[in-house]
Amino acid sequence: MSRLTVTLPDARVLEEVRRLGVPGDVEIGVWDLTAPLDGRGRVDLVVVPNTFGGREGFRVLDDLPGLRVVQLSSAGYEHALPYLRAGLVLCNGRGVHDAGTAELALGLTLAAQRGIGDAVRSMPAGRWAPEPRSSLADRRVLVLGYGSVGAAIGRRLEAFETDVVRVASAAREAPEGHVHGIDELMTLLPDVDILISVLPLTDATQGLIDAALLAALPDGALVVNVGRGKVVDTQALLAELQAGRLRAALDVTDPEPLPAEHPLWRAPNTIITPHVGGYTDATTPRLAALVRRQVGALVDGREPENVVART
Repeated sequence: MSRLTVTLPDARVLEEVRRLGVPGDVEIGVWDLTAPLDGRGRVDLVVVPNTFGGREGFRVLDDLPGLRVVQLSSAGYEHALPYLRAGLVLCNGRGVHDAGTAELALGLTLAAQRGIGDAVRSMPAGRWAPEPRSSLADRRVLVLGYGSVGAAIGRRLEAFETDVVRVASAAREAPEGHVHGIDELMTLLPDVDILISVLPLTDATQGLIDAALLAALPDGALVVNVGRGKVVDTQALLAELQAGRLRAALDVTDPEPLPAEHPLWRAPNTIITPHVGGYTDATTPRLAALVRRQVGALVDGREPENVVART
């Protein structure tokens, strides 16, 4: 097979891929897609930076006639799919961010349940004000979007002695238990204490968590979103928060970034982090390991992992 050319988003990923080693005759280099790629010859695989998006940004790929595979660093791919030319294989970063996102989902849930946000806000005033809080143990937690990240969240929740309710697009059996179909969601919600959404953004999921769905949750329920902001109807959630009926812990919002003047910042019983679920030092080695496997697949003539679309 002729030499493969692979571009990586930054020097850290390049260093890690070189440490792992690549099979066959492969040229690897750094390209962040912010400028046309000159002097590289044929490019077979491009690894896209995690924060990259937009029609103009992806247009630089049109100048690479030999390009075969576009590898995203992110699990979500809605930001790339509309802008890729025909004839490409699009792969997402499934598995790269599982641990980081699951950790944050659990951290947000614990912070909301145990009043950590209120305690931090009391520190500047030196206010010592203990009050009883709700445990995570013995709570019924619904994980909405039970894929790779959802399963990682579920495993961590079980260690906290919770009753995990798993929901995916279709019902199935998993080694850890039954997974409900999303068509059962409304019947499940009245009996859960915590809803954790890990849903990707698609036509089917946009605005899925709307006023009717939120109304089905019991008083005092916690809504955690570490998936995509547009899955939740922001105004409907804000109304529930301002009424004091529901609580929220959000790593993603709509709009995003959330403007400084947005009322969601000041909603009661709300914790917001700035979309940092996968923003950890575990990401680079996991992305490098995925790239190493993808290069191996291309060298061997095999199907790459995590194919989400063929344009």
